[in-house]
Amino acid sequence: MARIFCIPGIIFLLSAFVLNFLTSISLPYLTSFDIVRTSFGNAASSSGGDTNSTTGAITELRLGIWSYCSDDEHGDRTCSSKHHGYNVAVHDADNDSSVIIGASWTRGLAVHPVAAAVTFIALLLSFSTHVTFTLLSSLTAFLAALLTLIAFAIDIALLAYTKHQFKKLNNVDENTYTGPGFWLTFASFLLLLLAGCTVCFGRRRDRMSGATSYPMTTTKRPGFFSRFRKN
Repeated sequence: MARIFCIPGIIFLLSAFVLNFLTSISLPYLTSFDIVRTSFGNAASSSGGDTNSTTGAITELRLGIWSYCSDDEHGDRTCSSKHHGYNVAVHDADNDSSVIIGASWTRGLAVHPVAAAVTFIALLLSFSTHVTFTLLSSLTAFLAALLTLIAFAIDIALLAYTKHQFKKLNNVDENTYTGPGFWLTFASFLLLLLAGCTVCFGRRRDRMSGATSYPMTTTKRPGFFSRFRKN
């Protein structure tokens, strides 16, 4: 029964790992788990990483961990090739203005799979009942939370930069907002904080509940007349 106190921490770690793992796969495999998304109300064109190779008009652009995807006017979705640190260029319909989201802003997104890997290690350690592994599990969970927080900060920076860049386009009605992967990262960060605390306190409660208690004994002092009593 004492082990029941450790279960919440394991559940938090498992949930955080699933969220981090889904976010880490991201585009081009899971196109619904993008980090930043931009909708274009009127004509805008994507050129990929090269402003001279136009791919055509787009209505939506999604930025993920490994690539970006764009939707055209017919609803067809095209994703770029998968690689670490990609570029994407967008210009208006008349090609009068263009902006580029450089690799320096997308390269840091690789922190997401690192955070997922550390979370998985913390999850494995949480199943041990040894006090040393319990401490390591708690510390690893906090390390994963720190990495997830760094990844979330990178997501915020990418969101702000993308919003700022796309506003430079002439005569383009754009709306940049967060994608599902953005909020999955934030939820994972909160779960990891809870997991780090509950795993540590749960194991401590487990040890305390299993400790052996010894009854206290008292010795009654003999009375004054007992020394004259015959055996």
